[in-house]
Amino acid sequence: MSRFLTAVVPATLLLGACAVTFAQSRPSGPEKTTMNSPQTTISQFVPDTHAQVRQRNVTVDEEKAVLTRYERRDARNSGIEGEHFSTVVAADGTLKGFANMTLDLVGKPLPSSERSEQIARDFLRETAPDLIPRMKISWIKPHDEPIRIVRNGRGETVTLTGMKMKARNQADGRWFWVIVGADEKPMVFERDIVWITFPGHRKTEKWLHDGWLKEQTASNPT
Repeated sequence: MSRFLTAVVPATLLLGACAVTFAQSRPSGPEKTTMNSPQTTISQFVPDTHAQVRQRNVTVDEEKAVLTRYERRDARNSGIEGEHFSTVVAADGTLKGFANMTLDLVGKPLPSSERSEQIARDFLRETAPDLIPRMKISWIKPHDEPIRIVRNGRGETVTLTGMKMKARNQADGRWFWVIVGADEKPMVFERDIVWITFPGHRKTEKWLHDGWLKEQTASNPT
């Protein structure tokens, strides 16, 4: 059994209690590992402390995907900008990314750059091996993410830090990264990120980022 993933029934991706069936065709050229090939289950990533609270269809670079959000069963720091585990899976089954925003990893010592690279490479070999052959690492360094929590009855923002290995897939020019947490496990993974050089900003939607989600809700209230 993979340390990160486990095989499941063909052509079905389990997202919490929901099942989403995807096409079984494979792309031409070098094989691209997806959540269909090999068959895998998202539940292997989700902490036991969490349960699915929301799922919606989204678009990632004009392609269909599913955004699923899990929050703690005890409702600790629930809601937007709080603790959560979220995943984005493309319609063809490709795991586009996940984020584990947890207070449990805040303020703890981080692994070294060398150890973080080793963990990131092991993760990619098992989860997204198609990214490795033309991978060019740009840097490995600490990366901060905010989490909104309630402490002693008052809201405050704390900083969750991980070691980020940022790399470019020279086969298509897109970016990807693995952020390793203090527990020496992947905390964040994102792939196929399109960057517009001029004027210099990310084109790919930020569905895993609560700050971005909050901005979308504010600009498009329903």
